[in-house]
Amino acid sequence: MSTEPITVETEMGLETAIRARRSVRGYLEKPVPREVLEEIFESAQRSPSNCNIQPWRVFVASGEKRNTIRARLTELASNGVPQNPDYDYSGKFDGEYRTRQVACAVAMYSAMGIGRGDTEGRKRANLRNFELFDAPHVAFICMNRAFGATVALDVGMYAQTLMLLMTAHGVSSCAQGCMRQYPDVVREEFGITDDLAVLFGISFGYEDPDVPANTAITAREPLSANVLFAD
Repeated sequence: MSTEPITVETEMGLETAIRARRSVRGYLEKPVPREVLEEIFESAQRSPSNCNIQPWRVFVASGEKRNTIRARLTELASNGVPQNPDYDYSGKFDGEYRTRQVACAVAMYSAMGIGRGDTEGRKRANLRNFELFDAPHVAFICMNRAFGATVALDVGMYAQTLMLLMTAHGVSSCAQGCMRQYPDVVREEFGITDDLAVLFGISFGYEDPDVPANTAITAREPLSANVLFAD
């Protein structure tokens, strides 16, 4: 197999893709053509990793497989079945991180017209995660259980590369931590061996501009809040 870099021609430059990428929570039924999917995922293989071990293992569901997984996840979540993620995650943020988390939630719920005391509305919004926001595709990002946080960073770089490539090809996406909450469904549907653990998922497809949630806008902190330059 050739080891030469693969050149992907897109109409969008890197910086434009970075600024354009955002979490999309509503999709058209139109699937992404298989040749486009293969081009995107092939290019994502160029993502960097420690000693070039390429630790990511990715399982993409479309069509009937996507429908089955979506139905199973939705049923488990709607019935309050206890979650059993492969990795512990408290989901708790404090201080400035909590402030940003709340601001993100306010932007999203406001766009959807869900008030602070609308318990049922919030439950429905949460369930939409497991419905994949109606995306025609979902990718489950996994890695070997033997790896720890250092290698997980490599998988994170892969995911960023993947989503930027999607953006450059006009494909929207939403990274979803909740896709790790019922990993047995993923293992069963794809026949994944127990040595692989599910980190998260990415729902993706073509954005539906008529979905209110897609009008939500989140801000970024000024550069000085996160980056220090020293000479």
